[in-house]
Amino acid sequence: MKGGQMNWMRKLALTTALVVGVAGPIHAEEIKFGLLQDFTAVYTFVTGQYNQGQQDYLRLVNEEGGIGGNTFTAIVRDTGNQPQRGIEAYNRAKEEGAILFDFLSTPVSAAILDQAQSDKNVVITPAHGRGDASDGTVFPYVFPMMATYWAQAANLVEYMKQTGGLEGKKIAIVHIDSPFGREPGPILQALSEQEKFEFKAFPYASPGNEQSSAWSEVRRYRPDYVMIWGAGGGQAVSVRTAIQNGIRPEQIHSVIWLAETDAANVGPQMKGVKRFEATASGMDHPIIQRINEKVIAPGKGSGETANVGNSYYNLGVATMAVAVEAARLGAEGGATINGDALKAGFEKIAGYDAEGLMPAITITGADHQGGGAGRVSEWDGEKWVPVSEWHAAYPDLVRKVIEESASHYGK
Repeated sequence: MKGGQMNWMRKLALTTALVVGVAGPIHAEEIKFGLLQDFTAVYTFVTGQYNQGQQDYLRLVNEEGGIGGNTFTAIVRDTGNQPQRGIEAYNRAKEEGAILFDFLSTPVSAAILDQAQSDKNVVITPAHGRGDASDGTVFPYVFPMMATYWAQAANLVEYMKQTGGLEGKKIAIVHIDSPFGREPGPILQALSEQEKFEFKAFPYASPGNEQSSAWSEVRRYRPDYVMIWGAGGGQAVSVRTAIQNGIRPEQIHSVIWLAETDAANVGPQMKGVKRFEATASGMDHPIIQRINEKVIAPGKGSGETANVGNSYYNLGVATMAVAVEAARLGAEGGATINGDALKAGFEKIAGYDAEGLMPAITITGADHQGGGAGRVSEWDGEKWVPVSEWHAAYPDLVRKVIEESASHYGK
């Protein structure tokens, strides 16, 4: 077992038995968030750093005095990516007073959605879960609050259009053979008709350790651009195997799940590979600098210092920054913060960018995605460097796909 995973296992030995009090002394106005995630099965490539960023941000808020006297406590438990364990963890955290939940697992969040909405508890699904949950008229208590996979695919395609053109070109999408991997299909079909390009999908079996057959077919297809749509160790395999089959790094464009660890695993060949990002990486951001000063430096952090500023750490920070902003807005006028107040707070968020850590988002009763903005960044051999501005690509088309899918769920 790797050292980082071992550290998280030790931590979970405590956090599965205890509520993780990131607040220090418990106050009467204590807002509890259930961070019930997969630390041991499928999402281990991201959960450790992501959850660390979440906990460190909540501790920062409390170190700075909370929000209007309210402090925050994280309830952290492992679901092992198993829906039944997720349901049990949800019910337990609900009894303990949690009003917001983040499962960072599509299977678990899907198993909880109907119950959570019936309970009027907020579920956030950043970078996972149902894309159509962006339609708040159908999913009133579910908040993706960042670009869905449909919006991510649209952003990558628009970048290709701006840098090399699309008409008459070929795009290969190489993806894990799962619902997540197949999710970009509808938006790519719509975009191919609109922009007059051709695309073809090349699936590979989970978990993605062996992809040579798919990439041999890609080589014969001779695409102008390649999209890779996987997660975890399979992403580094995709990049290496693509290059072995004559694909240049500059042709490769990834879904959000490509980070510093993947770049290290690929090595120098990674330079030039691009990805979608919903939050900025690195330390040069006001919130991350304050975390470093007030949480990490005093020894109050929740994980390895080396993770601070990494892509998935910053993503976790951003999720809690949005959630705390929703709590602040929901508490206006002295309201008690329960699920309904928190929902109302989310739907008051306007132009919030976590002090530049993420694109400005505006959440409404109808749009729980927050606009779907993001940008493309490129690995320069040492770090991720933005190569486009924060923006939403093809927003009307993405919204159409969201509403069509949500209508089927509603029926």
